[in-house]
Amino acid sequence: MPTDALTLPQHRSNKRVWVFAILGLAVVIIGLVGIKAGQIGKMIGAGKSMAPPPEAVTSAKVDATEWASSSAAIGTLVAVRGVTLASELPGLVREIHFDSGAVVRRGDVLVKLDTSTEEAQLASARADAELARVALQRARTLRRNNANAEADLDAADAHAKQADAAVATLQATLAKKTIRAPFDGRLAIRQVELGQVLAAGTPVASLQSVDPIHADFWLPQQALAELSDGMKARLHTDVFPQLSWDGFVTTINSEVDVATRNVRVRATFPNTDGRLRPGMFGNVDVLSPDNRKVLVIPSTAVIYAPYGDSVFSIEEKKDATGNLSTIAHQKFARLGEHRGDLVAVVSGLEAGETVVSNGAFKLRNGMAVVVKNNLAPSVELAPTPTDK
Repeated sequence: MPTDALTLPQHRSNKRVWVFAILGLAVVIIGLVGIKAGQIGKMIGAGKSMAPPPEAVTSAKVDATEWASSSAAIGTLVAVRGVTLASELPGLVREIHFDSGAVVRRGDVLVKLDTSTEEAQLASARADAELARVALQRARTLRRNNANAEADLDAADAHAKQADAAVATLQATLAKKTIRAPFDGRLAIRQVELGQVLAAGTPVASLQSVDPIHADFWLPQQALAELSDGMKARLHTDVFPQLSWDGFVTTINSEVDVATRNVRVRATFPNTDGRLRPGMFGNVDVLSPDNRKVLVIPSTAVIYAPYGDSVFSIEEKKDATGNLSTIAHQKFARLGEHRGDLVAVVSGLEAGETVVSNGAFKLRNGMAVVVKNNLAPSVELAPTPTDK
């Protein structure tokens, strides 16, 4: 029997085995794909039906209240009177009568320069002046007796006046070599030492009169409509955050700056304890006697963004199952002045609305929330933070 005839049935049998194996593998793969597709479909369906749990937030009402009209600015404290004391004439420091930071009165002697040369010259000038006065008296007596010429009397009179002028000049020089306090105030750090040779204009110390004290600041020109001398002003500084100083507007500049369209204003504040120092900066509020109506919310309720500030308003409505749920809806709002923990709302909200005061950063529009106001911090118009 030929060999080809024997191998033909065996070849056909192997081919059938491979076909069945491939078909079986395909059935297994299709089955696995179907199972996975069913699982994924169930997961997608569960995801669509699943609702995220409500977020815990605190709430606050949009409150209608009245605020005193005010204009806020950052001011620089300026001494009522302030100078840098200096030597008008050159000389050697012989005496120093003050310490750094001392409080002095007007006329107190601070520094004396060496005046030995001027004192010797003054003694000589006084002798010349005395001799000139005697010569003048003699010339007048002789003139009454016609014993001398009119020119002799004139020369004696001129010489006497010159001698008196020389004495006055030396006395003025001596006075200028004694440096005195020109007004009451507090001295700064001493800048001279004993034995130091001072040139003309050398600083000795800074003298500042700080009670009361000025605060200079700038306000936009629109504030001129309500601004007037005598209006109340209040000063706060970060050096003493728990303190404030009440004063009055004392000067409104007569011109508006052409570059910024702002006007310079000066307010004066009492400073009996000397805590306020020239050069410090402070926050100044100019208070108007009239109040204005405003809507206010906590500052923590606002989500600040470049495209606009927004808040989440809380509403209660029924869901598909008829259950009552609390939903947060995002609303854009135009904000105004900040005071303490509160901010004024110009537009976008109405009085009596409930907004999310804390936790708004984790919300999305239409998200369910649960209100837990027992966690809400206090909100104050004039907070007084402590270090605790």
